[in-house]
Amino acid sequence: MVENNDNFCLILAGGKGRRLWPCSRENCPKQFLDFFSTGRTLLQQTYDRMSAFIPRENIYVSTNQIYAGMVAEQLPELPGLNILSEPIFRNTAPSLAWATHRILHVNPRARVVVVPSDQAVFKEDGFRRNVEGGLDFVGANDCILTMGIKPTRPEPGYGYIQVGGKADCDGVYKVKSFTEKPDRDFARMFMESGEFYWNTGLFLANVLYLREALKKIFPPVLRNFEKGEGGAYSVEAELEFIKENFPAYPNLSIDYGILDKNENVYVMKCDFGWADLGMWHSIYESMSKGDGDNVVIGSKVIAEDSRNNIIKLPDDHLGIINGLDGYIVAEKGNVLLICRKEDSSALIRKYVNEVQVKYGEEFI
Repeated sequence: MVENNDNFCLILAGGKGRRLWPCSRENCPKQFLDFFSTGRTLLQQTYDRMSAFIPRENIYVSTNQIYAGMVAEQLPELPGLNILSEPIFRNTAPSLAWATHRILHVNPRARVVVVPSDQAVFKEDGFRRNVEGGLDFVGANDCILTMGIKPTRPEPGYGYIQVGGKADCDGVYKVKSFTEKPDRDFARMFMESGEFYWNTGLFLANVLYLREALKKIFPPVLRNFEKGEGGAYSVEAELEFIKENFPAYPNLSIDYGILDKNENVYVMKCDFGWADLGMWHSIYESMSKGDGDNVVIGSKVIAEDSRNNIIKLPDDHLGIINGLDGYIVAEKGNVLLICRKEDSSALIRKYVNEVQVKYGEEFI
């Protein structure tokens, strides 16, 4: 049995959170918000979940330099050097590349789980059991392991994993294909086929295999990274290299950069109760419904002749809503959003871009 000290975690917390605009804003994205008035932000809840079974000194948080202060404030128990503060916005694959390099020098036997900071888990015991089993699997096998959840609805906002042949481990299967955000008709076909699982965005690998996988997609940057060490690693030299060279990384996500380009990918069928809290529609689907199947988040609302809405207003506001069916009603600061809930991610992306051009950054 591998010692628990070989288990590491990378929390991804560098996104701008625009899919939950206007409540998630660029100066304080969703991961730093107590979105559901629980007393803990989404980042803090993720940290609590992971630190329950992974040593705290083995947990790293990847973020942008403009959010590093918020990470330190919200997670005061996290060692300062465990905050990987990126000098420029890039996607998740460069974040993983930096974390892999650091963890490899801390513990070359490390098995790493990568987790987004904007997810809900409803069965904590099942989550821990799946992740610990997955860490054991990648510790014994050179591969990448994703976590899949059986679809409960034809959700076009999620990624889908097609399950292939069974591996030599309970609940683990070879991955046939990935499909990112299909349209609703395809999502329904995927769900009805029984072959596809939702891609949770959690994945695991041992650190040595991660290094080799990353070398295939970032060869020039990583070659310079290793050359710059001159045979003697130090955190100070690493930080200096990142400051100067991080912008050289292409803007690739883990899904596109590693999973799609790697043949040795597996999926574990999981059942820990999961929701992506990154967009309004998925929050609506994951939460318990009130009168009229409305979801009201921490707001004072009177809703009449209104159904299937999700509503989030400032604490000191009162909302009177009549005659709405299937809408998002969200207000924060200087922005009020009212739009159709179904497939809202594309609409919100469009509005954010329009507002930015017409009215400026203060509304973003």
